[in-house]
Amino acid sequence: MISVMTLSAVSLLGLISILHVYWACGGRLGVGAVIPSKAGEYKPAFVPGKMGTLSVAILILAVCFILLVQGGYMDYFIANTITRIGCIISAFVFFLRAIGDFRYVGFFKKIKHSVFAKYDSWFYSPLCLYFGITCAILLF
Repeated sequence: MISVMTLSAVSLLGLISILHVYWACGGRLGVGAVIPSKAGEYKPAFVPGKMGTLSVAILILAVCFILLVQGGYMDYFIANTITRIGCIISAFVFFLRAIGDFRYVGFFKKIKHSVFAKYDSWFYSPLCLYFGITCAILLF
């Protein structure tokens, strides 16, 4: 069960990282559904920069690496204090993302009628909760 969770989380995070690299390189596919918009407007709440988007992609790849090490899938790297701390931080960040900012993102958002909000409620936030649970389980 744990191996299925680990490998599925790593696979999904890898795909999400590739998507972020695509967006950082100028790709536009799906952008309207992944950036929160202000209440009653189709204008995005913020415009992410290329370097910020690429940084997110790199951080997500780092989480993939941490999960693989903590799960025992990397022969050359052994789980240690650094990977445990990375797993704790990752779990914390994913849980925070799932809870949200109480305005645009997360389970407790106030703006619920945008395209992003619908995807966030049914896909993004549950997925972040799943990633957080996977990180937390690998700590034990």
